Parts: sequence; C-alpha cells; structure tokens
Amino acid sequence: MSLQLAGFIDLPSHAREGGFDHAALHRPSGRLYVAHTANDAVDVIDSRTNRYVRSIPGLREVAGVLVSEQRGFVFTSNRGEDTVAAFPEGREGELAKIKVGVRPNGLAFDPSRDLLLAANVGDPGKSDAHTVTFVDVARKVVVGNPRVPGRTRWAVFDAASGRFYVNIRDPPVTIALDARDPTRAATVFPVPARGPHGLAFDPEGRRLFIACDDGSFVILGMPDGDVIATRALSGPPDVVSFHPAKRRLYIAIGDPGVIDVFDTETMAHLESRATEKGAHTIAVDPSTSRVFAFLPATHRAAVCADEG
Repeated sequence: MSLQLAGFIDLPSHAREGGFDHAALHRPSGRLYVAHTANDAVDVIDSRTNRYVRSIPGLREVAGVLVSEQRGFVFTSNRGEDTVAAFPEGREGELAKIKVGVRPNGLAFDPSRDLLLAANVGDPGKSDAHTVTFVDVARKVVVGNPRVPGRTRWAVFDAASGRFYVNIRDPPVTIALDARDPTRAATVFPVPARGPHGLAFDPEGRRLFIACDDGSFVILGMPDGDVIATRALSGPPDVVSFHPAKRRLYIAIGDPGVIDVFDTETMAHLESRATEKGAHTIAVDPSTSRVFAFLPATHRAAVCADEG
C-alpha cells in the first residue's frame, strides 16, 4: 500500500453531536483549515509540524472551507446562519460575513474577478430555495443568485474556461455557470449515477471527477460533458481530492471508513486505506504528498504519506 500512516493530530473535542466537514490548505504558510461543524468553528493546523494551532469560532454550522492562494483569502460557508465568511489568510480578526442563500455548502472562487460562488443546499420544502449565490468579495455584495435544478453539493472553478461547475443531487446533473454572467445557469450535464456529491477538476486533462452517493464515481470530459468512464467505490463517498503531479485521486468514504485511491491515467483502483467510520473529509498537500483524513469519532486528523 502506498498510503502510509505518519501520525495523528489531536483536535478539540466536539461541543455537540457531529464532526468535521470540508478542509483546505494554504501551502505558502502550511496552514490547514478544517470546518469543525460540531463546534461552529474552523480548526487551524500547522501541516509542517502536524499540530493543532487554534480555532476560529462563531461560524454557525460551518460546512465549507476554501483557500485562494492567488488572492490570499480563506472562505467559509456557514449553513446555520446563511452566510459566507471571508478573511485574509492568517488574519481572521478581519473576518467579514456576507448574507447568501439558504444553507450554503459548496464553495468555488474566481480570483481574476474576486467572484465567490456559494452553492446553497436550500430548503427541501421550498422549490425556489435551490440557488447558487455569487459574491463580489472586494465589495462584499451579492451580484447574482440564480435558481438551479435541485439541492447543490460541491463546486469547483476552471480558470481556463471561466466556468464554475456545481453538482446537483437530484436530478443527477452537473451544471456549468459562466463567471462573466453570474445571473443564470449556463449548461446542464447529465451524470449517469445517483447523487453527484464530491467534485474535483483536472485542468490539464479537462476532466471532472464526480463521486456519487450510489457508490460510484464518474469522469466527464469538458467542455462537452462526455462520459469518459465510471468506476465503483468502496461505499458512498464525499470529498474528492486530486493530486496533479502524482496523477492520483483520493476519495473519502465515510462508511466503512476508507480512502479510495485511483490512478487518473489508467483509472485503476490502487488501494483502499482504512481511516475511521464516519471519516468523510480529507485534504491533500501536493507539495509533500501527504493526505489528511479527519476522524470524527476520535476528533483528530490522521496524516498519511503517499509513498507510491
């Protein structure tokens, strides 16, 4: 097996039932930010020394975390208060919140336009609550809130095409939105699997990697959305991380609690590395080829080195 356990990082105990959600790394500083949803906080980890540093409180039901290294910003989506937060990396005292749609979750960012997309889960009782919100980060104002076909999941941005891609659970589609017109959904790509969830993008190969609730993942070729391949997973997935240099794809499976690893050249399944039941969040440091898996039952992070 190429993923070798290198240690654990103890994190604060949960204040209530729940655990962790998305995480993102700021490589220049080595700081790793993870949504500690159970604590309404973001935990900050020094990934160079593998230690917990501090927590950023006051982010109710925080779900998404995104880092823009180009602009030096950290963003969070806060489901319990229908806001996104933005602050300069390392300066959370300057944190600002902007009201968005209903229960924001997935995040994506266009650094050339200072345009943040918040993919809103919405209210299942209200069909018009399924939206994505576009925020002009420099002005801290909403510039678009188009409706989408259903409950959103994760989102990514492709700088080459100027497109945001957002997964929709039902109907099972991935939608594309043009950053130049943040008022409407542009294109809909059918996904031949149930419940598109985790999402990653290969900018060189022009491929979307889509992990789905039915225990499969689908590869779509862009810009046309052609289905390139489908593969079986060890269970229902969540977070997907792509390592461009190694051409590896890491997919977090909360049940039974593994990371599925795939070779993105051959699409061969390389291994399933045990983590912990309920561990559905991972982050990858491409500069060190380390994978961080967040373990809700023991409130810590497992650090694995990819030695393959």
